[in-house]
Amino acid sequence: MLRILLVEDDALLASSVRYLIEDNPRYRVVATAEDCESALTAAQIHDPHLALLDLHLANGSSGFSVAVRLQDLDVPCLFVTGKAPSFPMPDLALGCLLKPFTAEDVHRALALAEDKLRGRESLTGRLPRNLQLYEDSEPLAPQEPGFIPSRPSLRTRFGHWLSARHA
Repeated sequence: MLRILLVEDDALLASSVRYLIEDNPRYRVVATAEDCESALTAAQIHDPHLALLDLHLANGSSGFSVAVRLQDLDVPCLFVTGKAPSFPMPDLALGCLLKPFTAEDVHRALALAEDKLRGRESLTGRLPRNLQLYEDSEPLAPQEPGFIPSRPSLRTRFGHWLSARHA
């Protein structure tokens, strides 16, 4: 199970993203934070595998500074923002998922991030159109045998089917 720290200052959006993440039983949000200090505290207490990090946070915090501080704690980040940085920053994050996104976008982004963290070659067909992965020349962890690719849950697939029927 991938333990995730969610750093988002909009409480309603954080709640929605948490729901989307935990729709897949392979992922669990261990804590949410709204600024730099609460993110660092949560990371020290919960030891997450990954942080989903908004770039514009409460109390004047910047997601970039949080990423730097989380990197010191060996917590890799995936930026989740409405406006992507103008250039890739592989030293700070695995990539960037642009808002708005669907549950499927979140699950694919997490599957790809997990593959990268575990040093596995990704079996996922295509990237979500709103996901940019920052390339890194070496894997972040040793290869892990026995990878089984994830699929969207029945609830997610049913939700997509319903929305397509009503469109």
